[in-house]
Amino acid sequence: MQSIRQNKVARVIQKDVAEIFQKELRNAFGSGLISVTHVFMSPDLSFAKIYLSLFGVKDKEKTLDSIKKQAKEIRRHLGMRVGKQLRIVPEIVFFIDESADYAEHIEELLKNI
Repeated sequence: MQSIRQNKVARVIQKDVAEIFQKELRNAFGSGLISVTHVFMSPDLSFAKIYLSLFGVKDKEKTLDSIKKQAKEIRRHLGMRVGKQLRIVPEIVFFIDESADYAEHIEELLKNI
C-alpha cells in the first residue's frame, strides 16, 4: 500500500509527464495520443513506474520503444518542473497500460452474447 506522500508525488509526476508529452514532445512520437494513466512511486520516491495508454498508434510496442529511448530527455524536462519540490528527480520507466484494450475486448464479447 502506498503512503500519502507517494500518492501525492505520483499525482504530480502524472500531471507533469502528461504536460511534457502534450507540450514539449508533441510531435516526437507520431500523431497518436499519449495518455498517462497511472504512476506508481517507490517508497523512497527515487523510482517511478509510468503506465501509458496509446491511442491512434498503429504499432504500440515500437512507440513504447521510442518513448523509452527518450526517457532521459523526459526525465530532464520533469526535473525542470519538479526540481524545487523534490529532492531527487525519480528514475522513470514506461509501460503500456492494457486496461483500455481489455475493457474494449470485454465489451465486444458482451455484445456477441
